[in-house]
Order: sequence, then structure tokens, then C-alpha cells
Amino acid sequence: MFESLSQRLSQVFDKLTGRGALSEADVAEALREVRVALLEADVALPVVKDFVARVKDRAVGQDVIRSVTPGQMVVKIVHDELIATLGTEGVELNLNAVPPAVILMVGLQGSGKTTTSGKLALRLKGQRKKVLLASLDVYRPAAQQQLEILARQADVGSLPVIMGEMPVAITRRALDVGRKEGYDVVVLDTAGRLHIDQELMAEVAAVRDVAKPVETLLVVDAMTGQDAVTLAHEFNDKVGVTGIVLTRVDGDARGGAALSMRAVTGRPIKFLGQGEKLDALEVFHPDRLAGRILGMGDVVSLVEKAMQTIEQDEAEKLAKRIEKGKFDLNDMLSQFRQVEKMGDLKGIIGMLPGIGKMAAQLKDAKIDDKMVGRQKAIILSMTAAERKNPDLIKASRKRRIAAGSGVSVQDVNKLLKQHQQMADVMKKVGKMGQKGLMRHGLGGLMPPGMKFGR
Repeated sequence: MFESLSQRLSQVFDKLTGRGALSEADVAEALREVRVALLEADVALPVVKDFVARVKDRAVGQDVIRSVTPGQMVVKIVHDELIATLGTEGVELNLNAVPPAVILMVGLQGSGKTTTSGKLALRLKGQRKKVLLASLDVYRPAAQQQLEILARQADVGSLPVIMGEMPVAITRRALDVGRKEGYDVVVLDTAGRLHIDQELMAEVAAVRDVAKPVETLLVVDAMTGQDAVTLAHEFNDKVGVTGIVLTRVDGDARGGAALSMRAVTGRPIKFLGQGEKLDALEVFHPDRLAGRILGMGDVVSLVEKAMQTIEQDEAEKLAKRIEKGKFDLNDMLSQFRQVEKMGDLKGIIGMLPGIGKMAAQLKDAKIDDKMVGRQKAIILSMTAAERKNPDLIKASRKRRIAAGSGVSVQDVNKLLKQHQQMADVMKKVGKMGQKGLMRHGLGGLMPPGMKFGR
């Protein structure tokens, strides 16, 4: 998401930051391009007008003229205004209620409501909440069974299905079970439609009146585009929305919905859904997303993701081996497994600062999750002795490994070269130690003739 918008804005700001001084005409020209980029990204027109006007007011002021680097100052202003448009910082769920607190999930069919309900249940379970999932979708075939499966995967409670029972009756039964069995939270997954209609709204409103939810979360597919704004308006007016969950943000959506919905509805985006796995739900942070849009990356989220997935024991073992200057193919395999646990590879790379400028090269490199799988397969096709001592791997062994992993000999050679480069760096780290690394910096790890940052 935001890939094309990020590229367009990077081009605009590269022109600005390359100049020593900025005139009002320079800023006006840049803002015209920003306006076009936002409209192409499906941001609602009123939001674009308001955003550009706010940036212009600040960008032609004394702060920019007197700034040592006026181009960078304009980038900062755009960054600040993006944060203001996207909303407040990391709004968590409001669960202050006499248990069970009810969370009502609403949205159109196919937006990812049911999967998001499961993800939310897993998240709340991690916060030591006892959660009950209840499906009110009596119209879509197997919808209730799907939620039961997700409840089992998340290891949370699931309301037993009674065939023929209607949504309001299911709601009353879920609340009764929630009270009697000591649940902290009841998540109600409502039925959706392919489009907004009065019947849908009346049903959701009736459920709301019975459930009295502390949170009503509108689940919206990020790929919906400008229709998402109309959708949010309707649900907010008829039902009353307290927060928004954007799903499929790891896809190729243009991202306008995220920038528009909070500004139009006044309701915060609370979560982003980043894939099908139950743990692929993250709290929405406007400053981090603004950083991604402007190509500044999101190192904080990357570190948080790493901390959640990297196994401490494995990391400590590797650290001890690096101190001794050792790094064999078993260590490399371990690193690949850790990367896989972190999720979608493109999503991880997208969090790195400045990556937007390398979009074309990344596309040519065809980076995908299968790449890590292929590299693992190559190492797994080696014997234990070969993994410990890669020098044993000569031509005949390379042919055997390639045949065993379904790749070419060239792919085996690439992996071995990659390992050798990594092993050389690890040896340098081992020799320099922590004090040496701090004294020489990362530049001390680079091969002769290569400067860090190139």
C-alpha cells in the first residue's frame, strides 16, 4: 500500500531538497504535484484540498525561508500534516465497562470482518482477557463455522451455533453466556452485504441497541478506494462507529482510504490488517505510516516485529558464535527461519528507510516470500558436514544439492557467495569486538574500497 504515492512524493521532494533556496513559486509547483499524487492515490477531494491548503500556509512562512535547509523543512511540514490527517497516536480499544465488554464488528461482505474478529480475539487473549467470539452472520454459507475454526486457532471461546437463530437472538444469548461464564470481552461478528442497504443497517442497529457495545469497529478493505469513504459515512451516521480497521494493507491498494477516512468521519483508524495469519494485526500509528509514505521507513515497527518473533535462545547462540567469528550454513538457515516468522518479506523491506527510491530495483529483483523458501531448500539439501564446512562443496556436490532442492547450480553458487560475504562480516565483528565496532562504526565492516552508505 502507498507504493505509487510514496514514489511520486519522493520525486517531488528530491527536486525541492536539491535546491539551496525556495521561492513561493517553487513551493506552489511542488504542492500542485503533491495534490495530483494524492488524488491519484484515491484520497477524497475535500481532504486533498484541506491538506494542501494547510501545508501551503506553513510552507510559505518565515520558518521555511529562514531554515538552513528549506527543502527538508517542507518535507517535515508535509510529514506533520500527514500525521494530523491520519489522526491521533495509537488509539487502543476502550474496554472500560462492566464485563463482558462488547465489541461490534461491522462492514461489507468480503472486507475481512470474520478474520479480523479472530485476530482481535488473539490480541485480547495476549492481554489476558477471556474472549468469546459469536457469529451473527446467518446468511453466508459456513460463516459461523469459519468463526468457530478461528476461535479454536486463537484458543478462545466460541458461541455454539443454533441453526435458524436470528442475529438479535444470538446477541442476547452471547451476552448471557458472557455474563454467566465470566468472559471479559464478547466480539460480535455481524453479517455483511455486497453493498449498503436499509435492511443491513436496520439489522446492525437492532443488534447495537441490544448489545450496547463499548466499541463498534468498521472493517474496511484498503483496496476499496473512494467508495470506502462513502461506506464509512453511512455506517457512522446510521450505526455510530468508534474506530476503523483497515485490512489488506499489505496489498497493492493506492492507500487513499487511510488518508481519507479519519478526516471524513472523525473516527480514528485503530488497527491495520497485514495478511491472513491471526497475528497479522497491528496497532495503527499515524507517525509511522506517514514515515512510510514519505520513504522514511518504519524502523520502530520493524524492531517491534523482530522482538515479537525472534527467539531469544537462538539470538544468544548466534551472538556467541559471532563473538568467536563463526558463521556456518546452519546459522544462515536459522536466520532464514527467523525472517520467515516475521511475515511478508515485501512488508518487512518496506519498513526500511529510503527503500521507496529503490522500488524499480526491488521489482527487478523479484523479491518474494518464496525466495527465502528456496534458499532454505538449498541448505536443507546439504549434508550436516557440508553445512558446517561449506569448503567441502565442490562441483559434483553442487549438482547434487541443486537437484535435491529443485534449483540451478547458479542458485547454489549465489547462496554460497552470499554466505561467504556474511561470514566475512561476522569474522570482522568477532575480531573487532564491541568496543572496536563502536569505534570504527559499520564502515569498518565494509570490504576495502567500499564506503558505507553506497
